[in-house]
Amino acid sequence: MELEILEKLKEIRDPEIPIDIVNLGLIYGVQVKDRIAYVDMTLTVPSCPAKGFFAEHIREHLLRNFPQLEDVVINFVFEPAWNRDKISEEGLQKLRSMGWNI
Repeated sequence: MELEILEKLKEIRDPEIPIDIVNLGLIYGVQVKDRIAYVDMTLTVPSCPAKGFFAEHIREHLLRNFPQLEDVVINFVFEPAWNRDKISEEGLQKLRSMGWNI
């Protein structure tokens, strides 16, 4: 189920960088235990104002799409810190196709 959750998380875009949170490298891990999904994620900066948005949006999105889950817990981690090297090749290609010089 972890792989299916990762795929579903690709539907959530970062509000400032126009690619999804998986290809942006914000998702560090997903684990399902006892019908609860635990999502380890980071932010581009620890003080990101979208932290609350991400927590609620991810939780609602996964509960809506995986009715077998009882809850979703978002664990924000900042080690290792996010940097541009975390962006997947697919994410880099998308950004370049939109004119981002990255």
